[in-house]
Amino acid sequence: MATSFETQLTELIPSLRAFAFVRTRHRQEGEDLVQDTMVRALGSRHQFQPGTNLKAWLFTIMRNLHIDSVRQRKREAVTDMDDDDVRDLRVAGASQFDHLVLKELGVVIGRLQDGQREALMLVVANGLSYEEAAEICKCPVGTIRSRLARGRRYLEDAMMGREPPAANAANLDKGIRRDRRLSV
Repeated sequence: MATSFETQLTELIPSLRAFAFVRTRHRQEGEDLVQDTMVRALGSRHQFQPGTNLKAWLFTIMRNLHIDSVRQRKREAVTDMDDDDVRDLRVAGASQFDHLVLKELGVVIGRLQDGQREALMLVVANGLSYEEAAEICKCPVGTIRSRLARGRRYLEDAMMGREPPAANAANLDKGIRRDRRLSV
């Protein structure tokens, strides 16, 4: 017996919450976004094609709702993660060290460009394929791969205490100026 649409929808709530948190970076806004997504999905269930990826369909709805709300407010909705938000991400039984690492990871993820953060959340955290993530983000698959590679490199460098690639931009500018002097 196939599971009902509502049952499948309910099973995806944790993934929707995680994606909403990445989109909004604020718990209450994220909860509102999940609720709006569920309402929209239930109202549009006739548009869902059985046998296709419900998670990708829901993430597309959520992404579009979030973009619409940002456009309505005419400002980017980026806030810092607070301790309560990080605490919600912690797994049961984690040590204090794990909590600190997770908190640091949350801060570093918050520094990623929006596209990189979104690609990491879709592919790494939610297990979607590159193609599904590209469809949700409305961009080529190569763009998703590039965002993932740069995001992963940035996270690794930052978490290992190395200078992240974005910080090298100033060095690149110096190199360009140096090259201009050499060509004169």
